[in-house]
Amino acid sequence: MTKLIQFTVGNFRSFYGERTFTFVPTPIKDEPQGSVACVGKQKFSTVSAIYGANSSGKSNLVDAIYTMGYIVRNSVKLNDDDELTYEPFELIDENKDKPMHFEVVFINDAGKRFRYGFESNKFKVVREWFFIRNNNQEERAMFIREEDGIGVNEEFFKEGIDREELTNDNRLFLSLVAQLGGEISKGVVSFFNIECNVLSGLDTIGYGAYTKHQFRKHEKISEDAMEFFKRLQLGFTGLDVEEREIDLSEIPSEFRPQKKNVRLELYSTHNMYSREGVITGSHRFSFAEHESNGTQKIFEIAGPIFDTLKRGSILIVDELDAKMHPLISQQIVRLFAFEQTNPNHAQLLFTTHDTNLLASKILRRDQIWFTEKDGYERSDLYRLTDIVLPDGNRVRGDGNLERNYIKGRYGAIPFITNNSEW
Repeated sequence: MTKLIQFTVGNFRSFYGERTFTFVPTPIKDEPQGSVACVGKQKFSTVSAIYGANSSGKSNLVDAIYTMGYIVRNSVKLNDDDELTYEPFELIDENKDKPMHFEVVFINDAGKRFRYGFESNKFKVVREWFFIRNNNQEERAMFIREEDGIGVNEEFFKEGIDREELTNDNRLFLSLVAQLGGEISKGVVSFFNIECNVLSGLDTIGYGAYTKHQFRKHEKISEDAMEFFKRLQLGFTGLDVEEREIDLSEIPSEFRPQKKNVRLELYSTHNMYSREGVITGSHRFSFAEHESNGTQKIFEIAGPIFDTLKRGSILIVDELDAKMHPLISQQIVRLFAFEQTNPNHAQLLFTTHDTNLLASKILRRDQIWFTEKDGYERSDLYRLTDIVLPDGNRVRGDGNLERNYIKGRYGAIPFITNNSEW
């Protein structure tokens, strides 16, 4: 499986200038050391958190990663006159029609490093580039696309030869080559299709179907998830998934689906007790009707979480802590932060407001990131180890990170107007 090394975004929503997130650790000695892994000579973190005030740009960073993947997957499907996804920073007059900028760097199990990016506006891909570096060799350009054409490395990127003229202005060259069978190109597209998944922590219902499916098939993922649920002591002692055929009698026959239409129903089992507290039996509830919204969210995202851990892939979650108790979100982060629960070195990037994590010693200082807007509403992105304090020193690892963040020493907090009438 590939590992995400860094991601750069520019001129997308609240990000005006280019800003880079990286999983590359700094040479600090913070614990847990198990949350830093290595492929070849490339070190990478397995977990990182992004803090910031509401509307500071946290979600926009996550959406930028999703949007880059969306364009990679879908630009090749566009007709000549179709518009590309285009969401630039709109609060500067002269910025109109300037391209968005996206670049991703990832590394595979063999230590091969891929750097791919593009710039695009509503109507065309303005620039596109793709570089590969094998271990200690120098980085080689596979192709470079400028407004005047596409230059292909005919020695190392043979799959791109004679494909240049087939590429319309609004299509990515890499995606076209992948669609035509290019193996190297398909590997990059696969990074966005399979290996890097972006979830919303606010709207998780859609992920529940995947988790139900895993429980229905009794996959190893469901066994690991059930063990996790037991540790969290969510109240239920078991989960069952059953198929229920949907009643189609009220649907006109010409509109009924041809195949059997079923849905998966989830049930939770709880103990029953005597007045003395002795277990006397069990009772089954409809999970959707009986369990809390927080418990339902934990179940819904369990499938993607344990699938990511099993495959050693990448999971990006916006608002991980929404609807959940801080101790539960800590336990989810722990799954990725320690090697015993994350032997395949899967990666988790998440946004959060949960300051308890800053005091938990689960995150290293170089795994804590912040977003903050300036006076022109442009988002900045920086990590704790980048901060230089007023006394000229860096943030120490033995300080009270949670207290200092809330006091505003690191920025990235809300500025709330004081109104004496409140």
